[in-house]
Amino acid sequence: MNYRLLGTTALQVSEVGLGLWAIGGDAWGPVDDQASLAAIQRAWELGVNFFDTADVYGHGHSEELLGRFLKTVPRDQVLVATKVGLWRGNRPNPYNDPRLIIADCEASLKRLGTDFIDVYQKHVSWDENTDVFATAFRQLKEQGKVRCVGLSSNDLAAVRRFNQVIGGLDTLQLDYSLLNRQPEKETLPSCQQHGIGVIARGPLAMGKLTGKFTPASTFPDGDIRRGWLEGASRERFVHDLESVEQLRFLAEGRTLTQAALAYVLAQPAVSTTIPGAKNPEQVAENVQAVERPLRPDELVRIRKVLAPSNSLFARLVRWGRAALR
Repeated sequence: MNYRLLGTTALQVSEVGLGLWAIGGDAWGPVDDQASLAAIQRAWELGVNFFDTADVYGHGHSEELLGRFLKTVPRDQVLVATKVGLWRGNRPNPYNDPRLIIADCEASLKRLGTDFIDVYQKHVSWDENTDVFATAFRQLKEQGKVRCVGLSSNDLAAVRRFNQVIGGLDTLQLDYSLLNRQPEKETLPSCQQHGIGVIARGPLAMGKLTGKFTPASTFPDGDIRRGWLEGASRERFVHDLESVEQLRFLAEGRTLTQAALAYVLAQPAVSTTIPGAKNPEQVAENVQAVERPLRPDELVRIRKVLAPSNSLFARLVRWGRAALR
């Protein structure tokens, strides 16, 4: 495993971390707790030290499972990231008092079985109640319950406002992958300029970049990806699969999964990427991506295959115009 500084913090994070949304059990289809714990353990054995969860994943279950693991290892050698902002509902943002955020942090600490969180993140993409979150985050830092604070968002304007209000974000978690290169335009350079550590989520585009899906693929009950199979979402799904097929050349001496992770890690602004995994085998495949970096000629070819007209933003604009016709 290789390690990078998380922005201008003193934290050395594994290039490949582990995202723990799926193990919550409420959004990605069937999941087994023992397999989830085995996946976390295997990640640790392979050098992963950064684990990202959220209070809302499985309504606390993901944090509880990570907490069970934390009891078995030295706490000061593990970096725990979690999020706040969705537990109490969606719009309008109900977090209108810093005490609510502090109470949710206390609940996360209890589920995790720890007295501090390494990276505490605002888990919303809109820009409401920024001052409330900033006040709570500052208090939590002062109390030693939180080491670093961050935001999970792809909205650069919201990032800039929160960075200004809080007096300096430590981290930004954003969606970034071969199928969503939009952050390369402004967000990643801005983070690098301001020393904000980037946590890249969605590096496998929710599984599309593993190469295992086809237009005939189906998803079980309880899997949020079932929504891909209807209406305009199906058109996007099929288009993305066509793009993935054009990337098959990357799967020489590595899997397509590893190539997708290697692409994200080739971006110097990225500190760590957090693919999800439900079992130890998936973890092992993900971690091996650090051993198979992309060559310069492969990066050039990728940019030719995924021209700007194929970017996520451009596709959304095109589909939006079509919907208006």
